Order: sequence, then structure tokens, then C-alpha cells
Amino acid sequence: MRRSPVRLLLVLVVVFYGLGKPFAFADEGPLDTSQPQGVTPEEIVQRFAAKEKEFKQALDQYSYHEWAKMQTLDGDTVDGEFQEAFDVTFDDRGHRVKNVVFAPLPTLTRISMSREDYDDLENGFPMVLTSDDINQYNVLYVGQQQEDELHCYVFDVAPKQIEKNKRYFQGRIWVDDRDFQIVKTYGQMVPETRAKKGKVGENENLFPKFTTWREQVDGKYWFPTYTRADDTLHFAMQDVKIRMVVKYTNYKRFGSNVTITYQGKEIPKGAADKPPSTPPQ
Repeated sequence: MRRSPVRLLLVLVVVFYGLGKPFAFADEGPLDTSQPQGVTPEEIVQRFAAKEKEFKQALDQYSYHEWAKMQTLDGDTVDGEFQEAFDVTFDDRGHRVKNVVFAPLPTLTRISMSREDYDDLENGFPMVLTSDDINQYNVLYVGQQQEDELHCYVFDVAPKQIEKNKRYFQGRIWVDDRDFQIVKTYGQMVPETRAKKGKVGENENLFPKFTTWREQVDGKYWFPTYTRADDTLHFAMQDVKIRMVVKYTNYKRFGSNVTITYQGKEIPKGAADKPPSTPPQ
């Protein structure tokens, strides 16, 4: 998100330096740092990256509905909001197309949506880390952890280097020890653009830490279904607290009637703009 220069003229200049709050893991079991049995961390990386490539190819054959809401907060009071909902479908030639079905005028005043923010909604939050991409990252095995009913291998990932005009994920991933697929991610899209010291008027582009949960579709692949962010962006001239929810529903394989389920129940089309009765904690 970018700063809004109009609102910034009205606020007290506060210069903030710091790393921000550390990554938080709310609903996992204790982290077991022992080495995996019967398989090496390197083999796990190779297996999940190969599965991610299969998943990406499968995902390209699915239509789905995506709904996103992002709010800025002043204390506990919402003082700005962005919403968008769109369908990813196929035309009569089988080409994927994006149709925006809901996009009210944003009421954001302290920040604005950047091109990178829109790209993250489509590609960054439902992050896919395939065998074609894995060599661009440093991947560190950190242990094993129970994630709800799944036993997972846990890895920290970060880009080896940043190339111009490319987006990267930096954070933590959980890999199911049975399917060797990513079932959860927590981290941030990078790079960011920050003001240089002494030049607080420069354009900045910062991004929140987020968590994305996946669920199984067709009994085979784990598809993203829910993304949440609750973070404070530390711009040079002010801090902006944001809260965001993104939902992905109504997955259908091109030419089939397959649908996505949430917590064991089929999600009807159009239900994405309603919050789940028991969202992830």
C-alpha cells in the first residue's frame, strides 16, 4: 500500500525506525526441531516443489471466485475501506479471464492501493512455490509442527536476490507430511519501497504480513481458501493499522461440476462476501 499524500499533510510527522513485530503463529502445536525420519529436508523441498508445479498446472484449469476487503483502522475504528470481488473464468476458447463483479468506490484516505497490491491479490497471497521457482529462494528447515489435524514439515523461505520488477514471498511455509504439499503460508510479499533517511516525502510502498490457509480440492491438491492480514505498516511519517480478509471460493474445474468445500461443507457461489461462521483463529 502507498501513503496518501493528502492525509499526510494533516498529521504530525513521526519518524519510526524498527523491524516491526515478529512473525506470530497462533494455532500451531509446539515446534519440534528434530530432523525428519526417513527423508531429508532437501528431499522434502524437492518433493513439495514438484507437487507445487503440478498444483499450479491444475489451478490453471479451475475457475473460482475471489473476494477481498481491506480496512484501515484508527484505534478500533474503521476509517477507510477497499473491497473487490472478481470471478476467474474461461472464455469460449478456453482462455482464462478475470471479471470484476463488485468494486465499490474505496474510502481509503491514509493509503492507496498500488499496482503491487492488486498483483498480490491475484498472485501473491495464494503463493505457489514450484520447482521452477525454488532455486530463487533460500529454504531452511526449522522443524515439524501439528497444524490442526495435519502433521507438517516447517520451512523458512526468503529470496536469494531481488530482481527488478519481480515479486517474492518471504516467510514460513507448512508442508503436509503425507501429500508433501504446502497447506499454509505466513509472511510478506517483497520488495518494499521505503523513504530514505531524511527524505520522508518520498513515495513508499509497504506490504502487510499475511497468513493463507489451503484446503483440499478433488481429494488431491490443496487450494488457497482464506487469507488474513492484521498488521501495522510503518511509513516514515505515520503508522497505519490495516486489517484484510481474502476468500477464494467456488472452485470448478473447467468443464466439470467440482466445487470447493469449507470445513466439510460445500460453499455456494456468491457466499464469498459473507464471513465464515468460524474463521481461522
